[in-house]
Amino acid sequence: MHEPSIGIGKTFYTILAIIGVPANVLGIVILSRGKCDLSKCTTLYLVSMAMADLLVIITHVILTHINYYYFPSSFLDITPLCSARIVLINVATDCSVWFTVIFSFDRFVTICCQDLKRNFCTRKTATLILETTCILLCLQNIPFYFAYEPGAVINNVLWYCNIKPDYFTDPIWVGLDWFDTILTPLVPFALVLLLNSLTVRHILVASRVRKGLRSQSSTGNYTDPEMESRRKSVILLFTISGSFILLWLVTVVEFFYYIIAGKNTRGYTNPELIFQQVGFMLRNLSCCTNTFIYGLTQSKFREQLWNAVKYPVTIVQLMTKHNN
Repeated sequence: MHEPSIGIGKTFYTILAIIGVPANVLGIVILSRGKCDLSKCTTLYLVSMAMADLLVIITHVILTHINYYYFPSSFLDITPLCSARIVLINVATDCSVWFTVIFSFDRFVTICCQDLKRNFCTRKTATLILETTCILLCLQNIPFYFAYEPGAVINNVLWYCNIKPDYFTDPIWVGLDWFDTILTPLVPFALVLLLNSLTVRHILVASRVRKGLRSQSSTGNYTDPEMESRRKSVILLFTISGSFILLWLVTVVEFFYYIIAGKNTRGYTNPELIFQQVGFMLRNLSCCTNTFIYGLTQSKFREQLWNAVKYPVTIVQLMTKHNN
């Protein structure tokens, strides 16, 4: 594993693990209770995103980076386990990205397509979409288990995962690698940008129409509940999708540089390697930001979070009072 700085990488991933796991667990627990004034399908999408992010933190940050820094040459580096771990990382990352796309599409339908909303924005449909997406992404990543070979044989045990030499020359492997890169993150990146653009365009047009009708039908202060509801949906959508775009941007730029420069990533110079690793850090960081976004944008989520924080304190106070 190449790192721009062992000290920086070790500190970054340690902090990320310490913050990311409880943040996602807290988000899952609070959202699952269904008291955040969100629809059932939206809640299901957000819980699924948090679960995928938590899986990325566990597999990529803890079992890979933390294991590398603190427990070098552990049993997780045995070739079959190493290959399985890489597949799990890919599946978790793909799910995290595509669940964000699905959430963006859900918000687009909710805001812009009222006729489609009745059939699409239901818990049953959301469950079917999430399950289908997860199964397809698992199947798509299974072949990559066989892309690695042992780096060493110690006491008849296969250790480490080295990419097979023909991975970069065999047409099948090259095609799978291209398909995997296009699938995540290029297509999701483009879809999120497109859906957000269409949503903004629809909101601007609808806002002008409703303001015109309101000015003709009433005078004085008037609160439009429909626009207020859309405003809350848009804030949640743009903060989540905007965070995704910003934190994955370096990875996308690095991919296009890789294509234009025509270099093998294993032959990167030190500055190129640092840029690549920064991209990895930022995209891993994206897996622990959503809970903080909910706290900043959703008043009901903040209320439930505060209740969760107060609950242990209340229990301790009651126990202390009882003992006295």
